[in-house]
Amino acid sequence: MTSLVLTLVAQREATPLDTATIALVRDILATTAEATVLSAGEAVDIPCTESAASKLPTVREALNTLPIDSVLTHTATRRKKLLVSDMDSTIVANETLDDVAAHAGIGEKIAAITARSMNGELDFAASLRERVALLKGLPASLLEKAWKDVKLNSGARELVQTMHAHGAYTALVSGGFTFFTSKVAALCGFDENHANTLLFDAEDCLTGATGQPVLGPDTKLSLLEKLTATHHLPAEATLAIGDGANDLPMLRKAGLGMAFYAKPVVRKEITAQINHTSLRTVLFAQGYPASAFIKD
Repeated sequence: MTSLVLTLVAQREATPLDTATIALVRDILATTAEATVLSAGEAVDIPCTESAASKLPTVREALNTLPIDSVLTHTATRRKKLLVSDMDSTIVANETLDDVAAHAGIGEKIAAITARSMNGELDFAASLRERVALLKGLPASLLEKAWKDVKLNSGARELVQTMHAHGAYTALVSGGFTFFTSKVAALCGFDENHANTLLFDAEDCLTGATGQPVLGPDTKLSLLEKLTATHHLPAEATLAIGDGANDLPMLRKAGLGMAFYAKPVVRKEITAQINHTSLRTVLFAQGYPASAFIKD
């Protein structure tokens, strides 16, 4: 009896998902079930049994020279009713605080601290305070300059809009700042957004401090738990996406936690990973065919 499904998604620009590759994976899984095409040459579902979980590393090893992602999910609980997503390097390609720092001429210094924090080497709250302190005295106009550099990752709007169309509630949560999350949430159509706040003085310059308390990993987890309860959902109906160490608590708790081009500390722990493809894969992993995607 098939109770799991393995979704294969290829990076369309680099390689098509061909019949030979699909057959190879079916052989590894020892399944006779036919693959269901979700997007021709891009994504398929392969029904399989519980034993597939132990074979996932073998599948990934077999595909390791190809830009193909593989995500294993439970058939009965694939469609999620709650999405909680990180913003920086997940919904957007940027690390927005690093971009602000770059316009101030101290980009490398702050980016180095960000990288260590996202890989779990530094306490998140302490590292955020350290980075923001370096911005003290800089004009608020730098935020607008940084906003002009922000780019949505491929599939971000499709993901949010498609899940909305199928009754899901969506929240954007970031250890960054509300200046950016409010704008990104509006672009994508998130129902709500949460982040830290920057403080300004009478001359509209950064004070080098943030509003309290600092929104960090525990807050992200709490938001997931709160929204799960508010919408009367079982844990299996929830989905979280992120890339950094501060996302780990919510990724662990969600019915499906997905690591998106994640830091090593995250990839080590979270099994569902997107390392080659776009945020469209989050929809394919829920069984949505490309024909059901809501496009701009």
